Amino acid sequence: MENITNAIPFLLDGLKVTIYIFFFAVILGFIFGLITAFFRLSPIKPLQWIAKIFVDAIRGTPFIVQLFFIYFGLNSLDFISLDRTLAGILTVAINAGAYFSEIIRAGIQSIDKGQTEASRSLGLNSTQTMQHVVLPQAFRRMLPAITNQSIISLKDTSLLSIIGVADIVQRGKVQASATFDHFNIWLTVGIMYFIIIYLLSLLSSYFERRFTLR
Repeated sequence: MENITNAIPFLLDGLKVTIYIFFFAVILGFIFGLITAFFRLSPIKPLQWIAKIFVDAIRGTPFIVQLFFIYFGLNSLDFISLDRTLAGILTVAINAGAYFSEIIRAGIQSIDKGQTEASRSLGLNSTQTMQHVVLPQAFRRMLPAITNQSIISLKDTSLLSIIGVADIVQRGKVQASATFDHFNIWLTVGIMYFIIIYLLSLLSSYFERRFTLR
C-alpha cells in the first residue's frame, strides 16, 4: 500500500495531462467532424471527394501509424516543428474527427426531409434550417454515438506514451519500473481511467435525459 500512496500524486499529475489532451482533442475533433460531414453532404463534388478520402484514410489506417506520421513524419520536414503534446492532440483530434464525421452525417440524414421543406415554407433559409431545426434533433440521436467515440478517443490517448507524452500511462510505466509493483500500479491506473470514463458516461446520460424532456 505504501507504493500506491506514494504513486498516486505522481499518477494524478499524469491524469491531468491525459484529461487536458482529451479535452482539446475531442473539441477539435468534433469541429473537424462537423466540417467534414458538411463536405460529405455538400452538392459540390470536389468537397465530397476530399471528405471521403480523409475519412477513408483515417478509418483505414491504425491510430499508431497516424501518430508516428504526425510526430515523426511531419517533424522530419524542415518547416514543421510539433512538440509531443501538440502532436498527440492533433492525432487524437484527426482520428476522432473522421469518426465524428460519419456520426454527424448519419444523424443529419436521419431527420425527415419533410421538416426541411416545412422550414423553408416558413421562410427559413438553409443555414437557419440546419441550425434551428435539423442539428438540434440530429444531436439528440447522435449523442450516444458521440459519447462512445469520445470514450474510444480517451482510451487512444494511452498510446501517446509511445512518443514520450507524460500522461498517466507514461507515469505508470515510470512508477512501475521504479517500485517493481506492477500489479498495484497498473490496477490504480486502470481504476483512474474507469472513473473518468464512468463520469463521462454519467454526463452523457444526463444530457440525454435533458434532451428527451424537451
